[in-house]
Amino acid sequence: MLQKVQISNYTTTKGQKIDQIPLFFEVFGNSLQDAPIVLVNHALTGNSSVCGPNGWWNGLIGKGKCIDTDRYTVLSFNIPGNGYDGEESNLISDYTFFTARDIAAIFAKGLELLNIKKLHAAIGGSVGGGIAWELAALKPNLIDHLIPVATDWKSTDWLKANCLVQEQILLNSENPVHDARLHAMLIYRSPESFKQKFNRSYNDEKEMYNVESWLFHHGKKLDERFTLSAYKELNHILANIDITAGRGSFIEVAGSIRSNIHIISVNSDGFFTVVEDEITFKKLKEVKHNVSHHLINSVHGHDAFLIEFDQLSELLQDVF
Repeated sequence: MLQKVQISNYTTTKGQKIDQIPLFFEVFGNSLQDAPIVLVNHALTGNSSVCGPNGWWNGLIGKGKCIDTDRYTVLSFNIPGNGYDGEESNLISDYTFFTARDIAAIFAKGLELLNIKKLHAAIGGSVGGGIAWELAALKPNLIDHLIPVATDWKSTDWLKANCLVQEQILLNSENPVHDARLHAMLIYRSPESFKQKFNRSYNDEKEMYNVESWLFHHGKKLDERFTLSAYKELNHILANIDITAGRGSFIEVAGSIRSNIHIISVNSDGFFTVVEDEITFKKLKEVKHNVSHHLINSVHGHDAFLIEFDQLSELLQDVF
């Protein structure tokens, strides 16, 4: 069930003041305060429905699953402006308003209003994992287990470049959400994943290759459920992850985080690359003993964190 807390008098990292921000969330499993709490941050086109009838991470979260809702309280906020509440008035007029740090700060305010002082874990994939990094840097003692999946503590040049292409499509295309999604699917998957799935097969009825039909399907599907405003905003947030901005070096910032940090990469991820995570892990090991780096082996690229549930569950079994 969708619930709401109201964030008052928030000032963004750019110094813009907002009187009221409605923060929508869902709770699964045990009631708040009745069990250890796991915060789950959604990815770019996701939402707070992390499990249940419409859950996008049902393979990982639910009764008897890795994150067992019989044992834990699962909490998930909607990124303000993602449109999941269905209220037009809650969409963000200026898509450059928030950075990932703003979203982490808003989530932290939400946790305070819910009287949550400790999280067993904070987990998120892609931009959701970047927000988890930002939350840990903002509140170094809040999270027992920080689990960034297929993500990074910063937006790399490669990531920013792809977000720029996404932004230009969203600003200039006659069918912006549809067309941006076509491009996005190319960076969310890998060439080998496409080869395995389609193998140059042709659809005689549609008179196009199946890979083309598949891309058009995903473009149409997202266009039917996701607003242009939300896409532009989330893409901007994705392009602006950086826990070090205005704070010092990565070692200084990350070294202050008290959490056990479990970095999970995908070996074929061409978006948030395993190379960057390996560099992060090596740097962290200089100042922290409670850090680990695990690998999901998959042909499916970045999207493997939404596909390879058995591997992900096995990697996280000691945490949950």
